[in-house]
Amino acid sequence: MASADLLLHPVRLRIVKAFLGDRALTTSQLAAELDDVPAGSVYRHVARLTKAGILQVVAERPVRGTVERTYTLRMAAAQIQPGEARAMSFDEHAQAFMAYIAGLVGDFDRYLASRPADPVADGANYRVAAMWLSDAEMAEFARDLVMVVAPRMANPPAPGRRRRMLYSVFLPAPRGTPDSSEEAIMSDVLGGPDRPGPEDELGGGDPAGREDELGGDRPGREDELGGDRPGREDELGGDEPGPEDELGGPDPAR
Repeated sequence: MASADLLLHPVRLRIVKAFLGDRALTTSQLAAELDDVPAGSVYRHVARLTKAGILQVVAERPVRGTVERTYTLRMAAAQIQPGEARAMSFDEHAQAFMAYIAGLVGDFDRYLASRPADPVADGANYRVAAMWLSDAEMAEFARDLVMVVAPRMANPPAPGRRRRMLYSVFLPAPRGTPDSSEEAIMSDVLGGPDRPGPEDELGGGDPAGREDELGGDRPGREDELGGDRPGREDELGGDEPGPEDELGGPDPAR
């Protein structure tokens, strides 16, 4: 797990991410961005990443008797290689993922600490969705995603542009998860429009026969907020003559 150990150290991971977006930085510029990390620590980690071939020197100039170097990131080297990932144990995967998530949380905390006026207008968002995909369809999806993202990653800085971080996690369901053709092709837990048939966690319109937690069942189903067909008992009142209403609806003579 050599490259994982190198890349997923908290400070080195922040240094690597600072260079994303085809940036060229000097160590002093980098230290200014990572102002909560001691400058000496930044210099040591930059030296280690450079020795490993993850950072490269692209320019040098003399400054007050020393040489100031400008670095860029070698993207091909700044990732855990497939062979190494396959050789990782479950515990090593867990450690690597926790380091990755810790980096994400740290970035989000620093964003919020800047007191943004409107995170939604900034485009800061986070959501989760599920898709039913075969291995071949998943590979096709990954290729499509690269086709969308890669050209934008090549954008240089320009007026009106802002550097934006994109994190991705693809997590397959455990083997043995029940499969059902009745489920949605894509169920969005944030309330996206599902196709007819699935239940929407935030109360989207379900077809007859599906129960919606926020109300709207077909006749014959009991609705916790009222509106059952005759013969069904309604907890909040409105029963047909005969049943008892717990909150005092008009019962027939007993």
